[in-house]
Amino acid sequence: METTATVRDRTRTLAIRVRGLARTFTTKTGPVQAVNGLDFEVREGEIVGLLGPNGAGKTTTLRMIATLLAPTAGQARIADADLREAPREVRARIGYVAQGGMTNDDELVIDQLVLQARLFGLSKAEATASAEHLLRTLELDGMGRRRCRELSGGQRRRVDIALGLVHRPRLVYLDEPTTGLDPQSRANLWEHVRRLRSEGTTIVLTTHYLEEADALCDRILVMDHGGIVASGTPDELKQRISGDVISLDIADAQADLAIEIADSVLELRSKLRADGLVHLTVARGDAAVVPLLRALDEHGIVPGALTVKRPSLDDVFLTVTGRSLREGK
Repeated sequence: METTATVRDRTRTLAIRVRGLARTFTTKTGPVQAVNGLDFEVREGEIVGLLGPNGAGKTTTLRMIATLLAPTAGQARIADADLREAPREVRARIGYVAQGGMTNDDELVIDQLVLQARLFGLSKAEATASAEHLLRTLELDGMGRRRCRELSGGQRRRVDIALGLVHRPRLVYLDEPTTGLDPQSRANLWEHVRRLRSEGTTIVLTTHYLEEADALCDRILVMDHGGIVASGTPDELKQRISGDVISLDIADAQADLAIEIADSVLELRSKLRADGLVHLTVARGDAAVVPLLRALDEHGIVPGALTVKRPSLDDVFLTVTGRSLREGK
């Protein structure tokens, strides 16, 4: 039965609607399909995460829906504007924080932020107020009168983020925004992102920090080889893997035999080798560990380490693709 929250979510206005979006690059060795026929939607006020290893197509997807890269095929409606027919309207309605730096070495931080906001139509007073607010929020107090070349890498990254937010867009793309940030700065950024969501801002982000994506995102789109291989809320995705995941550190030469032994003594729901480990999914990890270790020991196999845990987002990716998300970092 549908809950009130489910019905309300389904009827919220779409901020993004993508159909058949694709991008092929021409290389010396031939065409490369970077993104292959994506279909997805993002509703207003959602935080949606794109998860996948490097090369999965996340950044290419963001660049296409930000009008920075023309799709080879497909269509999209972004912030109530057509991606192909009205790219200027799309750009006017979004904020974009790219992986690469967006700062000017020789300009003062405050001047860059105010100029960015003015270019999007804010008055000088509004632009200054927004810039000063972000400097405080992103722990850049006292940095406004400095030139960007005088800042540390983490400080410059926070200025990049401020440049994408200073004009107060209702739709924001964040491509690996916390790269180069220390844990406290990451936590402060995500707290700001939550505040933006509470104010109705729609956010699409990519990140390699799975625990943060789990806690922050309303929905997740798992990407691999240019396509979406799974989607849902973090809980929905993890519920696809019932039971516990046992991970064993076993020498490569013994890994296949270890899986055969485990399969003979346990009722395995899945079995995979990835990330240098053997991963086994069972109904109850606590009941499986003793007979598993006993059987392995009888064949002279002693794991270097063993862990038992509930499924994580990385386990979801492992299950749907056969490899760990962390392998692609």
